[in-house]
Amino acid sequence: MKALILVGGFGTRLRPLTLSVPKPLVEFANKPMILHQIEALKEVGVTEVVLAINYQPEVMLNFLKEFENKLGIKITCSRETEPLGTAGPLALARDKLVDGSGEPFFVLNSDVISEYPFAELIQFHNAHGGEATILVTQVNEPSKYGVVVMDEETGTVERFVEKPKAFVGNKINAGIYLLSPSVLDRIQLKPTSIEKQVFPQIAADQKLFAMVLPGFWMDIGQPKDYITGLRLYLDSLRKKSPSKLAAGSHVVGNVLVHETAVVGEGCLIGPDVSVGPGCVVEAGVRLSRCTVMRGARIKKHACVSGSIIGTHSTVGQWARIENMTILGEDVHVGDEIYSNGGVVLPHKEIKSSILKPEIVM
Repeated sequence: MKALILVGGFGTRLRPLTLSVPKPLVEFANKPMILHQIEALKEVGVTEVVLAINYQPEVMLNFLKEFENKLGIKITCSRETEPLGTAGPLALARDKLVDGSGEPFFVLNSDVISEYPFAELIQFHNAHGGEATILVTQVNEPSKYGVVVMDEETGTVERFVEKPKAFVGNKINAGIYLLSPSVLDRIQLKPTSIEKQVFPQIAADQKLFAMVLPGFWMDIGQPKDYITGLRLYLDSLRKKSPSKLAAGSHVVGNVLVHETAVVGEGCLIGPDVSVGPGCVVEAGVRLSRCTVMRGARIKKHACVSGSIIGTHSTVGQWARIENMTILGEDVHVGDEIYSNGGVVLPHKEIKSSILKPEIVM
């Protein structure tokens, strides 16, 4: 089987983290976002993953080479010279996706994190005999999204309603699809939206089906949702493989600490924290609802909450970092500094406090 991951553009919503690496390589729960997806695809027998990309394909491919060998899966790029929306890239990669076997292929948005129920999705798709299956997830405020109106019994998709004013349903497109090769005959090589142009067409022919996603779902393409996504992911890990989570008197709730990270005496870590490879957390540090990425150092008695500390950054002694502060790569925050929602671009030194949310160039 094959899969196409829509990697797309510049990852502007996750800046400053994406100023150093392409968005799919930004670490989430101690591994690149896209690797969560590739590993899950490999588990259900996908042999080739095609990345639809229009930005820095060399960086992506060089990085993913080592995982190609490790996972035993082929990873290739399909390069767009102009943005082709969410359907155009499928037409562009047609030759890579169709091998004459008639097997369906996966399409994923690279920002989506979930429990990836791919085996169930294959089963459901083969059973209904339609042309395409989309995963949908239930939300509390459907008016903010495009809603999928479906037959709850059969899963047949009836129509799509964009940001409905009145209640029509609470299922939204989760950005994960399984498509039969015939779907490609409906797509031309030009900028096209799969959600707004292709799917409504298939639904009109009553060949589009939806499966409700079990477990959690999050689009982690922006910082606030990234932090929420981490909480949901760690919750799910607690249920599925609790042995991967940290334990001890210094841990509160769900915490992921990489085996190469060092945590000092008298720290209190959690809930909902991930500490990446090679990180050093010195004595007396307090971490909650945050991510500390690869190679970062949090010095003695610092406190970090609701924030993202980028790779190889340093937080000074007794510093306080909170309220969705985001430090890009290699940012150094001085001792006793306070940051309230500062967004700091890479390679900066912060010598004075950031009292209200602002971008530090």
